[in-house]
Amino acid sequence: MAAITTGLGSRLVSTDTHAKAFQELPVISLARLGSTDPVERKALAAEIQDAAINSGFFYISEHGVPQDVIDGIFAQAKQFFALPAEKKLSMDMHNSPAFKGYQPLKGENVDPANRGDVHEAWDMGDDSQVMREGKPNGNQWPKREDLPEFRDKLQRAWDEIMALGKRLFPLFALALDLPEDYFADKLKNPGSTMRILHYSPQFGPMDSKEIGIGAHSDYECFTLLLQHGDVQALQVLNGAGEWVEAPPKPGTFVLNIGDQLQLLSNSIFKSTIHRAINRSGVERMSAPFFFGLDYDAVLEVLPSCVTEERPALYEPIKAGEYVERRLAETYV
Repeated sequence: MAAITTGLGSRLVSTDTHAKAFQELPVISLARLGSTDPVERKALAAEIQDAAINSGFFYISEHGVPQDVIDGIFAQAKQFFALPAEKKLSMDMHNSPAFKGYQPLKGENVDPANRGDVHEAWDMGDDSQVMREGKPNGNQWPKREDLPEFRDKLQRAWDEIMALGKRLFPLFALALDLPEDYFADKLKNPGSTMRILHYSPQFGPMDSKEIGIGAHSDYECFTLLLQHGDVQALQVLNGAGEWVEAPPKPGTFVLNIGDQLQLLSNSIFKSTIHRAINRSGVERMSAPFFFGLDYDAVLEVLPSCVTEERPALYEPIKAGEYVERRLAETYV
């Protein structure tokens, strides 16, 4: 078995392609998300708790984000990635103090064992967000003359998905045996990022050192991922160290637990390793939204997750410091 290094330690990967732990991801309906009935809310939180413990990955349906908003993301993404290279490179994320903007092919390498990830991307954050050092977020938008609707469509998507994420945090609090409002004072200016990604198809013999995006965990609390069309590429590492496919399902987001929730839960919740390999023969697009806590929020193992038999596994660290460290290790 090979080992994959993450910000929270190493995990083993089997070369066997058949899963012996979870074989598919559960689907959780959020139809009860707006319920004020504490029994219904606790029941929904229990479903999330089970998935967060056992797989760290699950689909959410009936989430409330309008389909026209989702369609708008991918319509604009297609136009953006079709821009001439020089226009995209004028927004190079290395110009931004917060790594916001365009990332060219192989400009990211999430798995140090690889030679660079075979995708291009564009990242945005909240324009009003201020990071730990007081630096502005540094969004880099394409010119309106090139993409007249890009900023408006992406900003609307940001607002809709951010609102959904904030409604999910109370359920995660319940799932961790905490009051529903536990995270409220840690989400005043959350360190979050929305990203659009374009994966070209990969042909010929598979080169394990050059894939769409290498094996990694996400750095924030959780991620909401939209997968465009029906192109299968996402793979999730199960508890037996084997890869399980996570195909697109219409009307859903994929939700995966990130490092911050694994740290807070003392590794009870799983920040599961995943990767993307596009062998479909056609291009693939996806759009993840990474939800983090405020940059100055302290990540410290929750008392509800510590016992004499299970002492705290992690030292406290500020959320922003953790994410900045991981980003600096990732971009080349």
